[in-house]
Amino acid sequence: MNVKSNKEIEVGNFAPTGRMLWPQNSIRVIDWNIDRGLQLRAIIDFLGDAKADIFILQEVDMNARRTHRLNIAQEIAQKLRLNYVFGREFVELTQGSDTSPAYHGQATLSRCKISNSRIIRFQQQSNFWKPRWYLPTLEPFQERLGGRIALVSEINISGVSIVSYNLHLESRANDELRLAQLDEVLKDARAYKPAHLTVIAGDLNLNASDPAPAEAIARAGFTHAVPTSRLATTPARHLLEPGGHIDWAFVRGPVQIDKGRVHNSIKASDHYPISFEIGLSSGH
Repeated sequence: MNVKSNKEIEVGNFAPTGRMLWPQNSIRVIDWNIDRGLQLRAIIDFLGDAKADIFILQEVDMNARRTHRLNIAQEIAQKLRLNYVFGREFVELTQGSDTSPAYHGQATLSRCKISNSRIIRFQQQSNFWKPRWYLPTLEPFQERLGGRIALVSEINISGVSIVSYNLHLESRANDELRLAQLDEVLKDARAYKPAHLTVIAGDLNLNASDPAPAEAIARAGFTHAVPTSRLATTPARHLLEPGGHIDWAFVRGPVQIDKGRVHNSIKASDHYPISFEIGLSSGH
């Protein structure tokens, strides 16, 4: 076991070391907004059965009252013997204290080595979460410090280097702001060669099949990995409010994408997990 942290990122290694990893024909990816980890046992059960190589998770708590002060990313990694990186999106002011702060963010996990992790803290943010002097520090007001992020990591699986962007775009804003945040990610991804396998996945809080995001994603060379424009990724709240199409994954590189799926029988969060497989060519 090895855990390290700084102001924005915590890294932990719980995967067995020294074992031979044979070359793979495909890489399986799970993306999921886990709703803070409130139903942790059911979340771990699904992730454990999923047999994925990369797990890209949003809405992950650390030391929050509502999730029993647990480090949710570390709990998942320990139980499933994975390596993980956690990026701090917000300090949750109603969930911790000055001496024991609570955090909320994104986690990327894998049984393989995760390296060069960093955070893109978006330049454009909503001020919805900003503490205000006239609001009490109570849970319904959900006051926070920080802002939405993309967690970027490099993962090496059987000699294949994958760049992973773990996104959570703003929920309390309009699509114009969310598109600006997405554009920051697409611009950052230009630093990698088109042939470098790159995955962008997360809770976008918008429908990426709409013309503006779809054109931006295609222009940057990315392909949709899961048919979430056809299948909702959040449950319907009632008859007049059907489920949302807001969780997405995109891939760039000389690969085949297969088995894209929305796991809408899983009830452990207010979002459904999505999954897909990346088929590797002989050139990798």
